Formats: sequence, C-alpha cells, structure tokens
Amino acid sequence: MSGSMRLNRYLALCGLGSRRACEEIILGGGVRINGRAIRELASVVRPGDTVVARGRVVRPARSRHVLLHKPPGVISSRQSQGGKATLYDLLPRDMANLPHVGRLDAESEGLLLLSNDGDLAQAVTHPSRHVEKEYEVILKQSFDPEKTPKLLKGVYLEEGRAKAAHVQIEAPNKLRVVLTQGMNRQIRRMFAALGYDVKRLTRTRLGPIKLGRLPRGAWRELSAKEVDALRKAAGR
Repeated sequence: MSGSMRLNRYLALCGLGSRRACEEIILGGGVRINGRAIRELASVVRPGDTVVARGRVVRPARSRHVLLHKPPGVISSRQSQGGKATLYDLLPRDMANLPHVGRLDAESEGLLLLSNDGDLAQAVTHPSRHVEKEYEVILKQSFDPEKTPKLLKGVYLEEGRAKAAHVQIEAPNKLRVVLTQGMNRQIRRMFAALGYDVKRLTRTRLGPIKLGRLPRGAWRELSAKEVDALRKAAGR
C-alpha cells in the first residue's frame, strides 16, 4: 500500500465485500488496527499498519478483473451440482477464490466477469446503477415484431415488472436484447410469458465490456482502460 486510505475501502480491497458490508464489520467490532479495536467508520489505514479483521491479518490483494466466456452446461458456482462443471474448472488455481460478479444460468453462455473488487462488483450488479447487459437471443420459433412493445413495456413476473431497455430484431428468430434489471433467468421468463422458447442465450456485453471473439471456455484479464470504463459506467 503506497498511501493512506479509509478503512472501509482497505477492507473491501482485502476481499471482505463491498464498502457497505465492510462498514458493518467495523461497526460490529470485528476490526483492529495495530492491536486497537476500531469502530469509527472514518478510521484511516496508513502504510505499515497491521489490520486484523474477523480474527486474521488482512492485506489488500492485487486487483484482478477477469472476463470469462462461460460455455453452456457450466454452472456459475464454486460447488458442482449433479456432476456439472463449474466456471472455476475453467480457470487457473490462482483464481479459485476470485468471486464472480453476478451469474449466468447453466444453459446460458457468454460474458461473465470475475473480480476481487467488492465495491465494483456491487455497483455493477445493483439495479439502481442501470449497467447495461446485452444478450443475443435465439428462439425456437419466429418472433412476431408486434410483440416488441410488450418486451419494452414489461411483463409481470413474480418479482415485479420485467422489461427490456432495448430490443433489436436481427433475423426471424434472432434478437439482441439489452437489460438494466437483474431478475433470475429474466430473458427466458420474459419470452416464455409471450409464448416463446429460448433456444440459445448469450451475454455479449456488460456495460462497455464486450465478449468479442473470445472462444468458449477462454478467459482474459481486463485492461486498465476497460476497468476504468466499467467503473465509470457503474458510477464509481
């Protein structure tokens, strides 16, 4: 650490969650700096300080931001379910503890972000930030263009009204759909409510970050420029 920083940010960089989650740890008395219990949210960590959180010494990890092309059939989880491969089976061992930001259901594929920056992860996934997620949707049937307004106005699901921010028809059964919400299996359920079955669903973009031609199962580190653009899109 090259300079002083607020304690909540320091803890977030140590992988203990978002700044808000880290504030709860501080208020709960779970943090010590140089042996002294700390409960003040305005506390600062300086170079050379020893910080203990939840009984262990913590130090900021090197920030890592990884883009993975999740194949279909792979689950967004650390634990296998029913023998299915997890996204961590596709990554090197040194990424085994790198949290995934949001998820894709097992049948879906495409862009999945992993990051140890808790603040950024929370901002990207929080509905209030309206970070766009773009999907290529291939249906089993041809889509009736007259139903496009229903996708934009929204259909009612158990959690509330689910709507698309943008819909572009590229072929009779192929659409490009942009969401700023994050309901579980939202696109599949929206189309099902209109009488359509999704054959293939691929996330192609998250904010300014694009999947591009990255092959299925492959991954790459985000560039500093991409991380800055993602922070800006998420209002950080």
